[in-house]
Amino acid sequence: MDRNEIIDQLTLEEKASLCSGSGFWETQAIKRLAIPQIRLADGPHGLRKQDDTEDHLGMNAATEAVCFPTASATASSWDRDLLYDIGQALALACNHEGVGVLLGPGANIKRSPLCGRNFEYISEDPYLTGKMAAAFIRGVQNNGVGTSIKHFAANNQEHRRMTIDSVVDERTLREIYLTGFEIAIKESNPWTVMCAYNKLNGVYCSDNKYLLTTILRDQWRYQGVVVTDWGACNDRVEGIKAGLELEMPSSGGLNDEKIIQAVKDGTLTEAELDKVVFRFLKLVEDAKHYAKTTAEEPIREQEELAYKASVESSVLLKNEGQLLPLSGEEPVLFIGEFFKKPRYQGSGSSRINPTRVVSAFDAVSALGYPFDYEQGYDMETDIPDAVLMQKAVKKASQAKTVVIFAGLTDDYESEAFDREHLNLPMSHSLLIESVAGVNPNVVVVLQNGAPIVMPWLIGVRSVLETYLSGQMGGAATIDLIYGNQNPSGKLAETFPLALEDCPSTEWFRMGPNSVEYREGLYVGYRYFNTFNKEVLFPFGYGLSYTFFEYNKLRVSKSKISENEEVDVYVTVTNTGERAGSEIVQLYVSDVQSTVHRPNMELKGFARVTLKPGERKVVKMTLDRRAFAFYNTLEEKWEVESGDFSIMIGKSSDYIVLVDYVEVKGSDKILVSLKDLLSAYHNREYLNVSDATFKRLLGRKPPNNHPYKQGHFTLNATVGDIKHTLAGRVLYKIGKGRFNEMAKDHDKSFKKLVDAMIEDTPLRSIVLMSRGKISFRKINAVLHMVNGRLIKGSVDFIKSHKNSKH
Repeated sequence: MDRNEIIDQLTLEEKASLCSGSGFWETQAIKRLAIPQIRLADGPHGLRKQDDTEDHLGMNAATEAVCFPTASATASSWDRDLLYDIGQALALACNHEGVGVLLGPGANIKRSPLCGRNFEYISEDPYLTGKMAAAFIRGVQNNGVGTSIKHFAANNQEHRRMTIDSVVDERTLREIYLTGFEIAIKESNPWTVMCAYNKLNGVYCSDNKYLLTTILRDQWRYQGVVVTDWGACNDRVEGIKAGLELEMPSSGGLNDEKIIQAVKDGTLTEAELDKVVFRFLKLVEDAKHYAKTTAEEPIREQEELAYKASVESSVLLKNEGQLLPLSGEEPVLFIGEFFKKPRYQGSGSSRINPTRVVSAFDAVSALGYPFDYEQGYDMETDIPDAVLMQKAVKKASQAKTVVIFAGLTDDYESEAFDREHLNLPMSHSLLIESVAGVNPNVVVVLQNGAPIVMPWLIGVRSVLETYLSGQMGGAATIDLIYGNQNPSGKLAETFPLALEDCPSTEWFRMGPNSVEYREGLYVGYRYFNTFNKEVLFPFGYGLSYTFFEYNKLRVSKSKISENEEVDVYVTVTNTGERAGSEIVQLYVSDVQSTVHRPNMELKGFARVTLKPGERKVVKMTLDRRAFAFYNTLEEKWEVESGDFSIMIGKSSDYIVLVDYVEVKGSDKILVSLKDLLSAYHNREYLNVSDATFKRLLGRKPPNNHPYKQGHFTLNATVGDIKHTLAGRVLYKIGKGRFNEMAKDHDKSFKKLVDAMIEDTPLRSIVLMSRGKISFRKINAVLHMVNGRLIKGSVDFIKSHKNSKH
């Protein structure tokens, strides 16, 4: 039967049931019509499949799987083929475990380095994000498993992520926060798109028809399924009207009943319901060929791929006097507990149960290189251990070369909470400064998911950024520092000199109700390059053990119409003595624009591998969108006639070749006055006043006053109500329950759990309980926290009695 025939045979109740999961990870099956159940599982840098226990925080055990480097690492490879191969490997794991849809990749833009989940996201740049995400999706889906690109959209912080309203002007939304999704969706057609928890310009993403239908379906022509993040459903009926097919996990039938009732009372038409069921059945068709296989999973090959990914993703940030690579002949002193106990992945829903973990200690021991080791710090605390540090410094004063392993611990960055600053733990930074004070040959190896500041940088000779490099990261790191491999990664994000230098810092997190994206288009290098701000390490930066020369830049046409493509050619030569890979970056700039635009934007890149003395011609192609901006007045992408700079760079602030192309677009562009605001044309200081932001939005931003007693709603969080008597009781019950579940975990995981409890809205307590807690019971609690104690208590007792029958 085709999908329309199936819909004709479904009852209203069956249609409603297909709009929700049947459990925590599975969709609803209807056996009489041969509609199978589909299993979903967390990704994206490994498969997190749970069998007997269920949670979306990485709390309970999962099947063993190969842990690849996280997205912040693999993005630094700038290698689309690598991302495809990782996707393919994960699809094989999914097929082996009977998983039909892998939840990933994460395509949210790194608005601020403070976002606690940045390790799971690709870049601050939407073009790089879209291209890398598209490659990953193709790798997974070409092997019979679906993906779920997430979190759609403008989910750029963890603080209050389940209720915060991201207030973004239309042009910024289109050019920065949606473009990565748009590229990936149009190029790779993911089976599902996961909508975010947050509101976008006043409307929850799960209810946002403008986002889910107008943009995603009408403009981008997406025909797949929209699925909620776990517990993100706000109003199930409004969600169906908006274009939301699948609520996850199951709400225990509560939302199914709302759908049925809405159809019966006419607030939802059955045709609207049929439309989302029709799209859900397409997902069933796509997934029907997957099945749990009996073939042995190629673990060894996957581990080799994880090793390759870690090698390609590591970025050499400093190498004064070519201290690296080390020879392997003279003893080296390794310092830092991460040397033996690496931090190789992040915390939360993406946490993988690895098949094994190879530390740097394991790797150097296996190679037989002479070395010594000192712990240097206790990774369970930020406070420096005087004894450990003194021993390390004393031994460092006697060593020829010291390699310090440092970075961020799990309680510094995680899903559910954001970072407070960009510093390393005091025990790590003081160790580096102290060792550098007694030894002139210090190498620092970093394990972290996002940028840090480095006040100690001038005192060390080499820095290798490995990010969170997966289970094989230790082997890759040792091979890199000893020269068995050549570093080739380049940063997919800017490392600022200080947090205060980041344009979003003043407005990041905000709350309690909304967060304002006042910096507009000027995110990451778009800000730093446009406003001439010095950085620690720029976007696109990375060193190698060899050297590359660029020449012979050529564009295929000097004049084009806006709908023509133009090819850009550049010759790259390896002038060093080692084989290596270089990442060629192509930036475009409108020489003279009517509207404010960043000075440069990435519009092409290519990774090229060359032997010593070898040269290759690299070709990149620019299409209309490479020159376009989003015209909010005309509500379309538009190209303004004029000259555009074609810039080839080794990084965003090291442009080595420049040419020009004249583009014939629109001669008379009508633009909104909001695109002419002086605050964004000023190239010295970005100062966006309340009045300027109001003009940019075209409306008054929402108020940011906290909830007051008497005005709490189902979207109030547990943290909002915990100062009330009933709220304190609910908070203590929830915290006690989760602490019992997390008792075998470390303090960093308990911090994650505490943050999750604080930021959970009351409606999600109902949905995530899967019917065990009713809306009636939570509404009774609402009466109590709003000061109506008697009514609330009576209703609570009634709801408790009814739940027993």
